[in-house]
Amino acid sequence: MVRFADRMNLLTGSEIRELLKLTAQPDIISFAGGLPAPELFPVEAMKEASVKTLDTMGRAALQYSTTEGYAPLREKIVARMQAKNNIHTDIDHVLVTSGSQQGLDFSARVFLNKDDIVLLESPSYLGAVNAFKACEPKFMEVPTDNNGMIMEELEKILAANDRIKMIYVIPDFQNPSGRTWTLERRHKFIEIINKYEIPVIEDNPYGELRFENENMPSLKSLDTKGLVIFLGTFSKILAPGYRLGWVCAEAGILAKYNFMKQASDLQASTVAQMETNTYLEMNDLDEHVNKIKKVYGKRRDCMLKAMDTYFPKECTWTHPDGGLFTWVVLPEYINAKEMAPQCLAKKVAYVPGGSFFPNGGHENTFRMNYSCMPEDKIEEGIKRIGEVIKANLK
Repeated sequence: MVRFADRMNLLTGSEIRELLKLTAQPDIISFAGGLPAPELFPVEAMKEASVKTLDTMGRAALQYSTTEGYAPLREKIVARMQAKNNIHTDIDHVLVTSGSQQGLDFSARVFLNKDDIVLLESPSYLGAVNAFKACEPKFMEVPTDNNGMIMEELEKILAANDRIKMIYVIPDFQNPSGRTWTLERRHKFIEIINKYEIPVIEDNPYGELRFENENMPSLKSLDTKGLVIFLGTFSKILAPGYRLGWVCAEAGILAKYNFMKQASDLQASTVAQMETNTYLEMNDLDEHVNKIKKVYGKRRDCMLKAMDTYFPKECTWTHPDGGLFTWVVLPEYINAKEMAPQCLAKKVAYVPGGSFFPNGGHENTFRMNYSCMPEDKIEEGIKRIGEVIKANLK
């Protein structure tokens, strides 16, 4: 009989990934995924970059490379972090990863022993929870409101627990809630972590996708003790298929991530890094990101307007300033997971919210993605969900 490691009992398939199998049918209006809109991928420009890379550097592109990543690409990442996140660093503090999901996996393995405590926002990103689970930590959820993590609650938890090893946060357009932390909370957060000296994973996949209001400084840009580990990615601003993300951290911490990278897969794809670097040399990424923001902003507006029109007054939802998601709260007696099949019967899908809470509960919530559907389908899909919600009201 085959015997697996005990940790395999902790890992189950992602609810979202399983749901996406059901929603792959072309007649389903899906708000379930967190996918970028494929019609916005710069296919022709990437094709030109690929040909140029292989024509000029083909042998190097198809060879092994350094664990840290392709230096010219890391230089561009450093410049972009300075321009967009006000993070002043250099390539010696950047490691290219196979998507920022790998950065989450490494974070757990670098910091967590069995029964150590991870703090995260309530709710939080399911992919991070799943990445952390293999290290067998305990999860403690910090309450949130529309302005992000509540700092008084964070300080209470830190003061009462001595096994907290890591804090995981998404301060900009959070997945799943779409919320963004205020400036005041960011400054207070840094003050608190400096006091307790706990490492922080700042996940920033959506930060450039802002539709309204002013950009907020990244936590890493406010970091004075080298406690913040910043995770970035090209997945939402260029193309997820290249699986290119990065970790930016202080030297002593990044060295541990480098060891993990060597043990895991040696390096991120050489050809993907070199083709992306060539694309960035041949094209204006800001111009491309602006196109994405314009489309997603219209789709968000369409979704929020449709929810205003078709959802009953007993529901509430977030108004994201950017990113890919809004978050819906139903009356407490409605279970969104039990309601999901009723919506699927009407050919529309969302992600039930319970799975975003590692300690359970909150089944009266669900996540909606607006980036991947055209506006006419968004309106029709919201109308159908509204009908189902109304049918479940007491």
